[in-house]
Amino acid sequence: MPISPDHLTDPQVRAFVQALNAGDRGEFFSLLTPDATMSDDGSDRDLAEWTDREIFSSGGHMDVIEESDGGRTLLADYANDTWGGMRTRWTFIVTGDKISRFETGQA
Repeated sequence: MPISPDHLTDPQVRAFVQALNAGDRGEFFSLLTPDATMSDDGSDRDLAEWTDREIFSSGGHMDVIEESDGGRTLLADYANDTWGGMRTRWTFIVTGDKISRFETGQA
């Protein structure tokens, strides 16, 4: 059974999942450091281009199955209109009160 985003442990990760699921691009990017980076399946990607394609223009949605590492690692069912659904792992590096890096990939 998925964990409600409201119940995720880490406040920055919680806000990230809430913004992603709401399709709120402005809120999403406000949670990231100006120099934030990300990777998908082990390859660094252009953050703005990837998030537009994989999240915002394709109806991305994350259902968190479990969390670990103080809430900074998530196992989630992720779905979008392009790829359908898949089990994914997300890890986050938080610097101060912002996310400076996230890594995702199939789990």
